[in-house]
Amino acid sequence: MSEKRSILVAGGGIGGLAAALGLAKHGFRVTVLERAPVLGEIGAGIQLGPNAFHCFDWLGVGDEARAMAVYIDSLRLMDAISGEELTRIPLDDAFRARFRNPYGVIHRGDLHGVLLGAARANPLVDLRTSAEVVDYEQDGTAVTATLASGETVRGAALIGADGLWSNVRKKVVGDGKPRVSGHTTYRSVIPTEHMPEDLRWNAATLWAGPKCHIVHYPLSGWKVFNLVVTYHNDAPEPVAGQPVTAEEVRRGFEHVNERARRIIDHGRDWKLWVLCDREPVENWQDGRVVLLGDAAHPMLQYFAQGACMAMEDAVCLANECAATGDMEAAFRVYQNQRRLRTARVQLQSRWIGEHIYHPAGGHADLRNAIIRSKSPEDWYRTVDWLYGGSGIAGSFGPEAPPPRTAEQLNAKPLAAAEA
Repeated sequence: MSEKRSILVAGGGIGGLAAALGLAKHGFRVTVLERAPVLGEIGAGIQLGPNAFHCFDWLGVGDEARAMAVYIDSLRLMDAISGEELTRIPLDDAFRARFRNPYGVIHRGDLHGVLLGAARANPLVDLRTSAEVVDYEQDGTAVTATLASGETVRGAALIGADGLWSNVRKKVVGDGKPRVSGHTTYRSVIPTEHMPEDLRWNAATLWAGPKCHIVHYPLSGWKVFNLVVTYHNDAPEPVAGQPVTAEEVRRGFEHVNERARRIIDHGRDWKLWVLCDREPVENWQDGRVVLLGDAAHPMLQYFAQGACMAMEDAVCLANECAATGDMEAAFRVYQNQRRLRTARVQLQSRWIGEHIYHPAGGHADLRNAIIRSKSPEDWYRTVDWLYGGSGIAGSFGPEAPPPRTAEQLNAKPLAAAEA
């Protein structure tokens, strides 16, 4: 295959693999350059809005991804001080019909495994490990990526999908270190039988409290529960995946309702992350080089859209590359289609963390009053721009996957149905 149909992708995470699959769908040969010695994902559960399932179908992994997901019945918001339920947003047949796909939760490793399996099975995708891209040069016709080993790899273009600390971004944008939010997240996964029986809800549940919140939901066919607890403790430096004691985790939640604290008491093998993001930027492109996913628009977790946005990027980018033989022009169109949508998610993720999840006193009282006043239809209108398809219709081009039947949309895995 000619060099002009060969593309390099820095990073073998969810965004990088989705980009590789999307480009291969259009006949490009893709070399994925991953810095780790083994392809895999750390972390635990992630939430998948309907826009993620649109991407799965387009990428050709819809059935495999659906088989891994748990389909929750609702999103529940609880007051972590009083213990009362503030709202319950149904994710039932009406939700699925409106947004043309379900809302699910999945283990990050399971999702990565679905994409990785598809990439390994595709003859147009070459996966390389221990291959960190540290620099690149371009000559107007191609890009030469330099690896940490000193080796060089050449292709028609380079996609930087190498995450929050992207080496490719350093050269494209050059905006220094990520912004430290001061919020520390602690993660644990526990067997379902260890979760308090009265809290084994088929829901993504969030307990909102002063400078803290707690999230839990079932994963992996209801075998385990994902626990994610976040404390706004003004942590000054980035940390990722550091083991911590249960006593350290509890310190940030001594002021919350006893029922909510019991969830934390059941956590095991806690690890912490200090959350970081970046300011939205106007430019992700340097000639034949462009950014994708967290390398382009890293965001806090509060909108549960990091993986979803990366996959949307991948679909849009692949279609634009296929539509023209000019990589630079394709990258400009891709960036212009994606920049404002992702900036909105970045900034609203910050706002949600401050004004919905972590307020106290009168601010929390006002939040509670507003949230209680909203109907399911009100909530659906609030997320129409995100899940409804209008914001991502251009990403899918003329080859959007056919809509699922009512039976397919409303089907649930047996484990979720029995819970």
